[in-house]
Amino acid sequence: MTNEVLWTAPVADEPVDALVRVPGSKSLTARWMLLAGAADEPSVLRGALVSRDTRLMRDALERLGAVLEVRDGALHVTPLPPPAEHPAEPTEIHTGLAGTVMRFVPLLAALHHGEVRFTGDDAALARPMDAVVDVLRQQGVAVTEHGERGRLPLTVHGTGTLPGGRIEVDASASSQFISNILLVAPRAAQDVEVVHIGEALPSLPHIDMTLETLRRAGVEAEHDVDEQGRHRWRVRSGPLRPLEVTVEPDLSNAGPFLAAALVTNGTIAVDDWPTATTQPGDAYRELFERMGAEVWREDAALCVRGTGTLRGIDADMSAMGELAPTVSALCALAETPSRLTGIAHLRGHETDRLKALATELSKVGARTVELEDGLEIHPGPLRGGVFETYEDHRMATAGAILGLRIPDLRIVNIGTTQKTLPDFVGMWLSMLHPEPADDDA
Repeated sequence: MTNEVLWTAPVADEPVDALVRVPGSKSLTARWMLLAGAADEPSVLRGALVSRDTRLMRDALERLGAVLEVRDGALHVTPLPPPAEHPAEPTEIHTGLAGTVMRFVPLLAALHHGEVRFTGDDAALARPMDAVVDVLRQQGVAVTEHGERGRLPLTVHGTGTLPGGRIEVDASASSQFISNILLVAPRAAQDVEVVHIGEALPSLPHIDMTLETLRRAGVEAEHDVDEQGRHRWRVRSGPLRPLEVTVEPDLSNAGPFLAAALVTNGTIAVDDWPTATTQPGDAYRELFERMGAEVWREDAALCVRGTGTLRGIDADMSAMGELAPTVSALCALAETPSRLTGIAHLRGHETDRLKALATELSKVGARTVELEDGLEIHPGPLRGGVFETYEDHRMATAGAILGLRIPDLRIVNIGTTQKTLPDFVGMWLSMLHPEPADDDA
């Protein structure tokens, strides 16, 4: 480790008071981009996030034959061409550490006639891919695994078709193992029925998000629970109409800024907060109220004000696991202990987030116990030091929240936030030190 990779998180010397505008949702941008790539005609996406993850998605689609161009501030997508009669030259897709690329694109690659090799960052090679491989093989698609079973790198031997029909999948490790099938299902030869056969189903709102994007693309898609209590989805095979959509702001990425209001007893407003959404980040409203904040809407903005009270929380976060690092940072600064459960699946994210949070929060003085499916966080006297991020963007933003109150907290590789929020540092500093208003404006 060298000093060049350490960022000393700024301490807040006064309450924050800022209006924040966050860029488009990473989760929605990825889904719209993939659907636009699979559509029948060109599409236009406005407000699409530009970050490392979405650049990787763009590159993946272009390697499969789509054309993506930015014109007049919007992303124009010309979809993938029909599969060639003869196999195309082999190509390689680098997924970085983007779960949406490594898990969504392989099924789309099955509709490409030719070999498509998938690889990624070193940390990506440890993330589970076995459910993706299993689904491809259920669909009769040959997959070569080049390393550890159920992990990248692997090669999809696309034939240009997917038969569809009934598919059984264990998505206990990630809801992305359901969404990847649903997004490509309209392109199958027949209707698709997906049945979840796992013990747990994390992040169900992300699957609801996928269904909503499909419906807006003109696809018949529904979800129910069968007589055995198993979740089941049905998607009609057929046209994917061209899209013209505006991507919502990323509510999960808004979380650290809203959290700053609780930490500093200040006020943060996030502009263009949707009145209805499938994003799990909308749960911040209820979570932060329970922790002591005042939360209200003002025109198009969501406002959060710290009250001087920051309570611990007992919360089942199974539907909103991606919010856990932000909430955990607040729990470390709270007045009472917290218990966060239902998030065993976080072990398979960019890093083992449960282990990472337990290690780093304990290191700064908040004793954190790693549970089978969550964390127990016991606040205590806090101290500065080096806060590891494990190449995980949400660990980095959790460290920034802690640094508002902990002097000399040095965060390793704050640049990992570029995965989903390209200018996090600039936005953070602007929140703490806003430009003075021009009275003559």
